[in-house]
Amino acid sequence: MISFIIYVFNSIFYQPLLNFLVWLYNILPGNDIGLAIIILTITIRVLLFPLFYQSIKSQKALQEIQPKVEELKKKYKDEKEKMAQELMNLYKEEKVNPFSSCLPLLIQLPFLIAVYQVFRHGLNSESLELLYPFVANPGTINSVSMGFIDLAVPSILLAFLAGAAQYWQAKMMFMKKPPLLKGKEIKGSGDEKMLAMMNKQMVYFMPIFTVIIGVSLPAGLTLYWFITTLLMALQQLWMFKKKEEKEQKEQKGEEVQAFSQNKDELVENSQKETGQEKEMIKDNNDDSKDNGSNQ
Repeated sequence: MISFIIYVFNSIFYQPLLNFLVWLYNILPGNDIGLAIIILTITIRVLLFPLFYQSIKSQKALQEIQPKVEELKKKYKDEKEKMAQELMNLYKEEKVNPFSSCLPLLIQLPFLIAVYQVFRHGLNSESLELLYPFVANPGTINSVSMGFIDLAVPSILLAFLAGAAQYWQAKMMFMKKPPLLKGKEIKGSGDEKMLAMMNKQMVYFMPIFTVIIGVSLPAGLTLYWFITTLLMALQQLWMFKKKEEKEQKEQKGEEVQAFSQNKDELVENSQKETGQEKEMIKDNNDDSKDNGSNQ
């Protein structure tokens, strides 16, 4: 059974990625394995973008409704079943699936394992026997990229670049403060304070962990990790800016609508005042006529 799973994994993930990488190596000018790794990474990120987009969107949505979740926990702290029901209603109302942020990550896992195996073991002469008939066997692969970076040995420079990209990506993603509701901190939101503290620690822990792992792995793997994390951060930046622009547009529309309503009310009040003034003038004229007639 295990051998069958390994066979399926190699056939669906490992072998296609290995062949694509070697094919890129063969057709690129100078047979630069580093450039081939960068193109392979970009291709994988493009293919997995829908999953990544859904994952980030779900994570941010869960963060945004945390104040409401904490309010429900506080309100129904002695009624577990009621709390669960109200939480499900909240997720349904806000159109948020609490598990949707995890599923895309699980789907990406086989790709990550396959890429790791390709860079770790796939570029030796024995593994090149797994090439498809239409992919030329280069015999050996030159591990030096751009003339000075040997991707077969660890690189401190790439490890620190990967750590910096990880820090930027995590800094954008994690919350820094306890949740707020109507501009005020929720009293008793201890769990959320703890979550915010853990997230803050992860912002620094993950980059340090990336650097430590990066200096012990072949630079080809570290290059892949650096490029994929950088692309992830850029995609996050694009998504957040797009969402911010949408919110600003909606807010501007609400302000215009409010101004239009106020303008209509002012015009209506002005018309009423004008009508009242005309009636007062008319009444004064009538009184003057009546007084003249009596005299």
